Amino acid sequence: MNCAFIHRAFLCLILSLTALFAGCSSSNDERVDKLPPNILFIVMDDVGIDQMTVFGYGGVGAYAQSLSTPDQPGDRAPNLPNIDAIAHQGIMFRNTWAMPACSTSRAVFFTGRYPLRTQVLGALGQYDLANYQVSPYELTLPKLLKQQGYQSALFGKFHIGMQQHSPFEYSMISALGWDYYYGWLDETGDPSSIDTSAGLGEALEGRYLCGFVPGLDQDPVYGADEGACYTAEGQCSNMRTEGGVPAGRACRDNGGILDPGLQCGENVPANIQSGFNNYNAHYVSPLWINDENGEAAQVPITDIRARTYRGTVPIDGAIDWINSRPQDTPWSATVSFASVHTPVMQPPQALLSTESEQPEEVSRLQCAAPEGASQDVQNQVLVDQRELTTLMVEAIDIELSRLLVSIGVASINDDQSLSLNPDNNTMIVILGDNGTLGYSVKLPFDPNRAKGTAYQTGVWVPLIVAGPLVNDPDREVGSMVNIADLYELFAEIAGIENVHELVPRALDSAPMLTYLTTPDSSSQRDYNFTQVGNNEQIGGAINAPCTLGTSCSQIPVSKTVCHDNTGTWWGADPDEPGVPEGGYTQCCEVNQHLYDRDQPLFDLQPLYAEAIRNDFYKVVQNHYVGNPQPPADEYPNCDPITSVEFYQIDEAKQSPLLDKEENNLINPDSGLPDDPELQVIFADLVEQLNLILGSVQPCPPGPPEGYMTSIDGNQDGIVDNVDLENLQGFSEAGGSSWYDVDASGTTDSVDYMLVNDYLGIECEFE
Repeated sequence: MNCAFIHRAFLCLILSLTALFAGCSSSNDERVDKLPPNILFIVMDDVGIDQMTVFGYGGVGAYAQSLSTPDQPGDRAPNLPNIDAIAHQGIMFRNTWAMPACSTSRAVFFTGRYPLRTQVLGALGQYDLANYQVSPYELTLPKLLKQQGYQSALFGKFHIGMQQHSPFEYSMISALGWDYYYGWLDETGDPSSIDTSAGLGEALEGRYLCGFVPGLDQDPVYGADEGACYTAEGQCSNMRTEGGVPAGRACRDNGGILDPGLQCGENVPANIQSGFNNYNAHYVSPLWINDENGEAAQVPITDIRARTYRGTVPIDGAIDWINSRPQDTPWSATVSFASVHTPVMQPPQALLSTESEQPEEVSRLQCAAPEGASQDVQNQVLVDQRELTTLMVEAIDIELSRLLVSIGVASINDDQSLSLNPDNNTMIVILGDNGTLGYSVKLPFDPNRAKGTAYQTGVWVPLIVAGPLVNDPDREVGSMVNIADLYELFAEIAGIENVHELVPRALDSAPMLTYLTTPDSSSQRDYNFTQVGNNEQIGGAINAPCTLGTSCSQIPVSKTVCHDNTGTWWGADPDEPGVPEGGYTQCCEVNQHLYDRDQPLFDLQPLYAEAIRNDFYKVVQNHYVGNPQPPADEYPNCDPITSVEFYQIDEAKQSPLLDKEENNLINPDSGLPDDPELQVIFADLVEQLNLILGSVQPCPPGPPEGYMTSIDGNQDGIVDNVDLENLQGFSEAGGSSWYDVDASGTTDSVDYMLVNDYLGIECEFE
């Protein structure tokens, strides 16, 4: 696809914005001698606050352990000495809300705007249209910081755009304002599936569920304690199991493929040569680089950088880029891990240093259940996956220490503890992007109301800030914070004081710098908000059903993602017999299928959800198609249903008051709390929620039914010739764009006519 027009247009847009903003802030000649602080932003994928002992959770304490059940056993907390050290040298924000899914959260903190404004409503997948990806017309964080002279880079996970339906394709990161990108652009936006053949060919697919050849003690038939380890460059070394690490795992961890039980030959066997073309979840990845010129190129899959553990790759890239920055230029680097996201795998043993992480035990952990496994085996696999998640979080901790030391921000003390260097000029922000995935949730948090839901376990995340702007470190802030506020914090760090005036559209952020500089600062928020939903595809379609355990969800973006989360797929090319080839489009249809066959029905997960809270109470609003808990003796319907729930919540250490099902304060008969005082609080929260949801109106009002909610593609509040010029540019590139008004997947003459019909329409800008 030729995107030259689009690249030129947006280069001009970015340069124009930079020139505009230069008049609103200090010029380079007027800047003080000391540069504004650098910004190091660490994003942990699928790490909720439930994992963090430094915040008082992690499954520790008698209360948490007393809740242990076979379905959610008590287990050890991640050992995170380096993150703990940063927290004690900075500030812990104990009451931070993210969005319930990764793409939604990333879109929020990179734009300062809630999902209802960006239209990034859920985790992006390969079928989602450009209208549901972050728009290049947004003033993203790197564009905002550019006005203060910052250079910005992103390392690791991107996932606020998808190359399949972005007109910028693999250069979309540059189009959104980053100067440099070094990370993965998988087909689904998340790690690819595990190569269960371990690179040895189709005949062995499904045999090696962790992507490496295990030892003979684990698999006496197909395992091996020695073998020939081939590299993608054609080199070979004979390897044996050492220190409890199977030869296959050691070979895989170093980018190779093990030929089990054999010695090195003169030539690479054909099946292994072919195996070097396979992606392998966290170990062999589609690594892409967007350079300073906006050019995108994929690193060859045979390159060791593409065959390196995902917990290491973004650290390597960040160290190289940060250490090459000019001394007179501030920088902002986002290091976005993907290494706790499914499918879970053993990290390299070198990143596991505690006594409880013995190589033999780690290597025997199961990454998935074999096909046809008994319930007992499946239960044990879930226990193993919980431990693998813990190990992957611990590996992040080790690599974060390496990053900070390598760029001169921190030092290692004689007792191996981490200390931030007092003279460093770098602000460190560590965030979890959403709640933990259900089966890895630590007690007393709720695994049934975790990632993907608007409940506390799904949106309550760790946030740590440290660096030179923090006064009186080693303290906690209990005030409500939303991840949208990080957009404003980064602006404040850069010296931009009037960000709400500079950004040409509505922001949802609140100030944060006051929490850093002024201990006991008053709360900047009266309410907090979160939202999740489904992005739309061609013709208004959404993700197909995937059943997991006893529930049906439409969050997984594809059949492979459904399988990577141990689910059963009911969409196109379904897993179950008797299902139409095209599959079902709604979970309620799955239940109808099961009802007709006298089989147990699934509980439905909401298609969309919002939540709002004040300091002590919370309203959750879930939207379903069909009864979320269908009676077994009634034919399942597919009618829309909205449930409104009301909870008292708090953030007590070890024993927080959570929004669990049994704590709902709504009387089902009246639809209200019984207590009159609580009715007042409930009504206020519902009113505030409706104000937020109603704050975005289509432009123009009431567009033709079935079309996108906005014909004003660049969101400047007027439909004019600029929109037509933008649309024409995208139509020349072909495919979907932010002017694909009829959601056809193509920007064409139909869209042109629709926009042309509304020329001159002005809309109230939100």
